[in-house]
Amino acid sequence: MSGKLAYIWSKGLKKLRGAAITGSRVHPTAKVEPGSNFVASTMGRHSFCGYDCEISNADIGPFCSIANHVAIGGGRHPVEWVGMSPVFYEGRDSVAKKFSEFPRPAPDRTSIGADVWVGYRAIVMQGVTIGHGAVIGAGAVVTRDVEPYSICGGSPARHIRYRFDENLRERLIASEWWEKPDSVLERCAHKIRQPEEFLKELEQCA
Repeated sequence: MSGKLAYIWSKGLKKLRGAAITGSRVHPTAKVEPGSNFVASTMGRHSFCGYDCEISNADIGPFCSIANHVAIGGGRHPVEWVGMSPVFYEGRDSVAKKFSEFPRPAPDRTSIGADVWVGYRAIVMQGVTIGHGAVIGAGAVVTRDVEPYSICGGSPARHIRYRFDENLRERLIASEWWEKPDSVLERCAHKIRQPEEFLKELEQCA
Protein backbone atom coordinates (compact mmCIF):
# COMPACT_ATOMS: atom_id res chain seq x y z
CA MET A 1 0.00 0.00 0.00
CA SER A 2 1.41 3.39 -0.99
CA GLY A 3 2.04 6.10 1.57
CA LYS A 4 -0.91 8.14 0.31
CA LEU A 5 -3.32 5.17 0.40
CA ALA A 6 -2.09 4.19 3.86
CA TYR A 7 -2.74 7.73 5.06
CA ILE A 8 -6.28 7.73 3.63
CA TRP A 9 -6.97 4.29 5.16
CA SER A 10 -5.70 5.37 8.58
CA LYS A 11 -7.67 8.63 8.43
CA GLY A 12 -10.81 6.74 7.48
CA LEU A 13 -10.48 4.36 10.42
CA LYS A 14 -9.96 7.33 12.71
CA LYS A 15 -13.16 8.94 11.47
CA LEU A 16 -15.19 5.74 11.84
CA ARG A 17 -14.87 5.77 15.63
CA GLY A 18 -17.33 8.64 16.03
CA ALA A 19 -17.57 11.01 18.98
CA ALA A 20 -19.35 10.31 22.28
CA ILE A 21 -21.58 13.32 23.00
CA THR A 22 -24.08 13.21 25.85
CA GLY A 23 -26.02 15.73 27.89
CA SER A 24 -24.45 18.49 25.80
CA ARG A 25 -25.28 21.23 23.33
CA VAL A 26 -23.04 21.67 20.29
CA HIS A 27 -23.81 24.49 17.84
CA PRO A 28 -24.64 23.22 14.33
CA THR A 29 -21.55 24.99 12.93
CA ALA A 30 -19.26 23.49 15.61
CA LYS A 31 -17.52 20.11 15.46
CA VAL A 32 -16.48 17.43 17.96
CA GLU A 33 -14.02 15.14 16.19
CA PRO A 34 -14.10 11.31 16.43
CA GLY A 35 -12.64 9.65 19.50
CA SER A 36 -13.59 12.57 21.74
CA ASN A 37 -15.90 12.39 24.75
CA PHE A 38 -18.04 15.50 25.19
CA VAL A 39 -20.14 15.28 28.34
CA ALA A 40 -22.49 17.78 30.02
CA SER A 41 -20.88 20.62 28.06
CA THR A 42 -21.66 23.30 25.50
CA MET A 43 -19.79 24.49 22.43
CA GLY A 44 -20.45 27.74 20.56
CA ARG A 45 -20.58 28.48 16.86
CA HIS A 46 -17.65 27.74 14.56
CA SER A 47 -15.69 26.07 17.39
CA PHE A 48 -14.13 22.64 17.27
CA CYS A 49 -12.24 20.13 19.35
CA GLY A 50 -9.82 17.70 17.77
CA TYR A 51 -9.47 13.94 18.06
CA ASP A 52 -9.39 12.05 21.37
CA CYS A 53 -10.34 14.92 23.66
CA GLU A 54 -11.94 14.48 27.08
CA ILE A 55 -14.29 17.38 27.83
CA SER A 56 -16.89 17.47 30.57
CA ASN A 57 -18.79 20.07 32.58
CA ALA A 58 -17.43 22.85 30.39
CA ASP A 59 -18.83 25.80 28.49
CA ILE A 60 -16.83 26.62 25.37
CA GLY A 61 -17.45 29.87 23.52
CA PRO A 62 -17.58 30.57 19.78
CA PHE A 63 -14.61 30.41 17.39
CA CYS A 64 -12.52 28.24 19.76
CA SER A 65 -9.82 25.92 18.43
CA ILE A 66 -9.08 22.93 20.64
CA ALA A 67 -6.32 20.58 19.51
CA ASN A 68 -6.13 16.78 19.74
CA HIS A 69 -5.79 14.95 23.07
CA VAL A 70 -6.94 17.92 25.19
CA ALA A 71 -8.64 17.38 28.56
CA ILE A 72 -11.00 20.06 29.88
CA GLY A 73 -13.03 20.04 33.09
CA GLY A 74 -13.97 16.65 34.44
CA GLY A 75 -14.83 15.45 37.92
CA ARG A 76 -12.72 15.18 41.01
CA HIS A 77 -12.08 12.74 43.79
CA PRO A 78 -13.31 13.89 47.23
CA VAL A 79 -9.96 14.87 48.77
CA GLU A 80 -11.71 16.05 51.95
CA TRP A 81 -12.99 12.54 52.68
CA VAL A 82 -10.91 9.92 54.52
CA GLY A 83 -10.88 7.74 51.40
CA MET A 84 -10.98 9.08 47.83
CA SER A 85 -11.67 5.75 46.12
CA PRO A 86 -14.89 5.29 44.13
CA VAL A 87 -15.72 2.35 46.40
CA PHE A 88 -17.05 5.00 48.80
CA TYR A 89 -19.25 7.07 46.48
CA GLU A 90 -22.23 6.45 44.25
CA GLY A 91 -22.15 5.79 40.53
CA ARG A 92 -20.65 3.25 38.17
CA ASP A 93 -16.87 3.27 38.08
CA SER A 94 -13.90 1.15 37.10
CA VAL A 95 -14.18 -0.82 40.33
CA ALA A 96 -17.30 -2.86 41.09
CA LYS A 97 -17.13 -3.02 44.90
CA LYS A 98 -19.07 -0.46 46.98
CA PHE A 99 -18.51 0.01 50.71
CA SER A 100 -20.78 3.04 50.73
CA GLU A 101 -22.57 5.15 48.11
CA PHE A 102 -22.40 8.75 49.22
CA PRO A 103 -23.03 11.40 46.56
CA ARG A 104 -19.82 12.83 45.24
CA PRO A 105 -19.43 16.65 45.34
CA ALA A 106 -20.62 18.19 42.06
CA PRO A 107 -17.75 19.33 39.81
CA ASP A 108 -17.22 23.04 39.19
CA ARG A 109 -17.90 24.10 35.61
CA THR A 110 -15.05 25.19 33.41
CA SER A 111 -15.58 28.28 31.26
CA ILE A 112 -13.71 29.02 28.03
CA GLY A 113 -14.34 32.33 26.31
CA ALA A 114 -14.51 33.17 22.62
CA ASP A 115 -11.68 32.64 20.11
CA VAL A 116 -9.53 30.65 22.53
CA TRP A 117 -6.82 28.32 21.20
CA VAL A 118 -5.97 25.32 23.38
CA GLY A 119 -2.84 23.47 22.23
CA TYR A 120 -2.09 19.76 21.84
CA ARG A 121 -2.34 17.65 25.01
CA ALA A 122 -3.14 20.62 27.24
CA ILE A 123 -5.09 20.00 30.44
CA VAL A 124 -7.56 22.57 31.77
CA MET A 125 -8.70 21.73 35.29
CA GLN A 126 -12.30 22.00 36.41
CA GLY A 127 -13.57 25.36 37.63
CA VAL A 128 -11.03 27.37 35.61
CA THR A 129 -12.10 30.38 33.52
CA ILE A 130 -10.15 31.16 30.35
CA GLY A 131 -10.72 34.64 28.96
CA HIS A 132 -11.52 35.61 25.39
CA GLY A 133 -8.71 35.34 22.87
CA ALA A 134 -6.33 33.47 25.18
CA VAL A 135 -3.76 30.92 23.98
CA ILE A 136 -2.95 27.79 26.00
CA GLY A 137 0.32 26.23 24.92
CA ALA A 138 0.76 22.56 24.03
CA GLY A 139 1.11 20.34 27.08
CA ALA A 140 0.14 23.11 29.51
CA VAL A 141 -1.62 22.26 32.75
CA VAL A 142 -4.01 25.09 33.57
CA THR A 143 -4.89 25.20 37.26
CA ARG A 144 -6.08 28.81 37.60
CA ASP A 145 -7.92 31.47 35.62
CA VAL A 146 -6.34 32.89 32.47
CA GLU A 147 -6.77 36.53 31.46
CA PRO A 148 -8.20 37.52 28.08
CA TYR A 149 -5.63 37.59 25.25
CA SER A 150 -2.98 36.04 27.51
CA ILE A 151 -0.57 33.44 26.15
CA CYS A 152 0.14 30.79 28.80
CA GLY A 153 2.25 27.66 28.92
CA GLY A 154 3.97 25.20 31.23
CA SER A 155 2.98 22.99 34.13
CA PRO A 156 1.44 24.60 36.01
CA ALA A 157 0.60 27.09 33.26
CA ARG A 158 1.94 30.62 33.70
CA HIS A 159 1.42 33.86 31.82
CA ILE A 160 4.05 34.36 29.11
CA ARG A 161 2.84 37.51 27.38
CA TYR A 162 -0.25 39.17 25.94
CA ARG A 163 -1.15 38.93 22.28
CA PHE A 164 -1.86 42.66 22.07
CA ASP A 165 -1.35 45.83 24.12
CA GLU A 166 -3.89 46.74 26.78
CA ASN A 167 -5.76 49.29 24.68
CA LEU A 168 -6.27 46.90 21.80
CA ARG A 169 -7.26 44.09 24.14
CA GLU A 170 -9.96 46.25 25.70
CA ARG A 171 -11.27 47.36 22.32
CA LEU A 172 -11.44 43.81 21.00
CA ILE A 173 -13.33 42.66 24.08
CA ALA A 174 -15.70 45.63 23.85
CA SER A 175 -16.35 44.89 20.15
CA GLU A 176 -17.57 41.35 20.93
CA TRP A 177 -16.84 40.56 17.29
CA TRP A 178 -17.53 36.87 17.93
CA GLU A 179 -21.20 37.74 18.57
CA LYS A 180 -21.63 39.44 15.19
CA PRO A 181 -23.66 37.66 12.50
CA ASP A 182 -21.78 35.61 9.94
CA SER A 183 -22.81 38.10 7.27
CA VAL A 184 -20.96 40.92 9.09
CA LEU A 185 -17.84 38.81 9.68
CA GLU A 186 -17.75 37.80 6.03
CA ARG A 187 -17.57 41.47 5.07
CA CYS A 188 -14.83 42.22 7.62
CA ALA A 189 -12.74 39.05 7.27
CA HIS A 190 -10.38 40.52 4.68
CA LYS A 191 -8.96 42.65 7.52
CA ILE A 192 -8.54 39.82 10.03
CA ARG A 193 -4.72 40.06 9.86
CA GLN A 194 -4.82 43.74 10.83
CA PRO A 195 -6.54 44.19 14.21
CA GLU A 196 -6.81 47.99 14.02
CA GLU A 197 -8.23 47.90 10.49
CA PHE A 198 -10.53 45.03 11.41
CA LEU A 199 -12.08 47.06 14.25
CA LYS A 200 -12.61 50.03 11.93
CA GLU A 201 -14.23 47.79 9.36
CA LEU A 202 -16.41 46.24 12.05
CA GLU A 203 -17.68 49.67 13.11
CA GLN A 204 -18.61 50.47 9.52
CA CYS A 205 -20.43 47.16 9.12
CA ALA A 206 -22.43 47.55 12.33
